[in-house]
Amino acid sequence: MNIGLVGLGKMGNAIAYRLLTDNHKVFAFDPNINKQEIINLIFEQKLENKEKFKNNITFVNSLEELATEVNTVWIMTPAGEITTNTITKLSEILKPESIIVDGGNSLFKNTKELYKKLKSKNIYLLDCGTSGGVAGKFEGYSLMIGGDKDIFKKIENIFKAIATPNGYDHMGPTGAGHYVKMIHNGIEYSLLQSYAEGFDLLKNNNVYKDLDLEKITQTWLHGSVIRSWILELCENIFSQDQELNNISGSIGENMTGRWTLDEAKKENISIQLLQNALDVRTKSRETGGNYGTKVVAMLRNQFGGHNVKKIN
Repeated sequence: MNIGLVGLGKMGNAIAYRLLTDNHKVFAFDPNINKQEIINLIFEQKLENKEKFKNNITFVNSLEELATEVNTVWIMTPAGEITTNTITKLSEILKPESIIVDGGNSLFKNTKELYKKLKSKNIYLLDCGTSGGVAGKFEGYSLMIGGDKDIFKKIENIFKAIATPNGYDHMGPTGAGHYVKMIHNGIEYSLLQSYAEGFDLLKNNNVYKDLDLEKITQTWLHGSVIRSWILELCENIFSQDQELNNISGSIGENMTGRWTLDEAKKENISIQLLQNALDVRTKSRETGGNYGTKVVAMLRNQFGGHNVKKIN
């Protein structure tokens, strides 16, 4: 199947890899890329028939050129104005009954509005929450899809190629995919903060000094009720450095946590853990944070490739 892909950053090149290795042909557009660098990123690990896969990706020079080649386009650009403008532009130049998939963290309300505008032009929009970080390139992603179910079924093979086994499904009407992913990210904030506070106490208590965090995480990963992928990433961090002296505890954030909190307040649902996690992140950017926020910053780097500030 011929698939357009707009945006070839950390997640975009991973999406390209999964599509190519499932024998789809990818037509890629990103005005900010070096083609050779992207090829190197996509095929950074040895593959059988690598040349065949390379031959299945074509870089185009504009959205207009992309629209002449495909009628299904996956968008993997930063949520907000860039994504909205890209989708709007594509809706004006794609063939009727073409399908656009927004695979980023767009606000579900905006997705619903875009869907209405595109439907009036006979263009279909699916929203897809995409979870798995940079590791999803080889392990597959968890995909939460919203939109018309018959359109989802029409291109289900694309989601199957990108997802881990049994890792995708149709969540509901337009916006449901982005809504579910928004809540997912709100949960993620709270989980990261919970682990961080525990490790901060283990590291900096005055009762048992010099506890080995790598040993603790290794033990917890085998049979503990709090074992998880996040804990595996903690083990990876602590196996390399338990002091974290050379990094800042300033934690960045995207908007999904704030959006989740806003929706919870509208529904009169208490979501105090997320509120606390967001407050900690805000304070970390003002003060440089503490050991716990350093753990969160490192975890975000491990699963999402987010930058970690260094301390000289």
